[in-house]
Amino acid sequence: MTLDIPNLKDFDKRLREEAQEEPTLEVPQSEPTKHTQIIAIYGKGGIGKSFTLANLSCMMAEQGKRVLLIGCDPKSDTTSLLFAGKACPTIIETSTRKKLAGEEVAIGDVCYKRNGVFAMELGGPEVGRGCGGRGIIHGFELLEKLGFHDWDFDYVLLDFLGDVVCGGFGLPIARDMAQKVILVGSNDLQSLYVANNVCSAVEYFRKMGGNVGVAGLVINKDDGTGEAQAFADAVQIPVLATIPADDDLRKKSANYQIVGTEKSQWGPLFAGLAEAVGIAPPVRPTPLDQDGLLALFDSKDTGGDVVLEPATDADMRGKHAVVKTSLEVVYDDA
Repeated sequence: MTLDIPNLKDFDKRLREEAQEEPTLEVPQSEPTKHTQIIAIYGKGGIGKSFTLANLSCMMAEQGKRVLLIGCDPKSDTTSLLFAGKACPTIIETSTRKKLAGEEVAIGDVCYKRNGVFAMELGGPEVGRGCGGRGIIHGFELLEKLGFHDWDFDYVLLDFLGDVVCGGFGLPIARDMAQKVILVGSNDLQSLYVANNVCSAVEYFRKMGGNVGVAGLVINKDDGTGEAQAFADAVQIPVLATIPADDDLRKKSANYQIVGTEKSQWGPLFAGLAEAVGIAPPVRPTPLDQDGLLALFDSKDTGGDVVLEPATDADMRGKHAVVKTSLEVVYDDA
């Protein structure tokens, strides 16, 4: 049964065409200023990128650096910890509202500051109403109009959803928009699977002539089991910092408290991370295949010792399977 909704086919067609479009954004190959480092941070959803970035950016600002934090996740939660849980109006929603009113978007409409950190959220389309990746592209197009390449910052940190490395989400890697990538992962298979995918994307575009490399891995919620460290060693990237699975950190994050400050017991950890992020060079990773990734874990936990058993035609037909006479000629032994 199909629903008779007017223009449903046209709407579906538009979405499909949009998903197939190649990004058209032309990104200048030069840095916005001579000293600016543009760093894209990738990781699995929920792995703690926003927690890491909010505290890292605050520590950098405390050290006298000019920092711009840009949330590039459609969930628009990158700046939530920085602004004590308050929602930051997104560039996409603000642009849409201003356009309907016949007004231009200004910096003060989309960029906010706290603790010396400047921050904004790109946002994304409403659920089911467009491609999140293209929403990211549209957001960067607006940033260019606002003068992005003339802004004066020491660091521009881009928080990207690592579960997807296509379209707009892969923009910093595919278009040399960032100088380097930082991965956030933990000692679990899914987060390292995502980190490995990003390494694969980086290596692919390096072979295509790109210049973006991986600066290293931040291990978050570390429980001491060692899989994330083993992954970093295997793909030949450094570990920039190890953030423990500590109840104090969990509670402070849940209560929107910044710990990336010298006033906190965790200050030295984030100070060390800030230093490592600044000096880490972009390197070419050596991504793992699926078996190599599984080999980092005990096979009893991942099922890594499972042997693939091919299905047969009879399996597929089930109760409808019938034995057919073979036309194969079988010769008796001479």
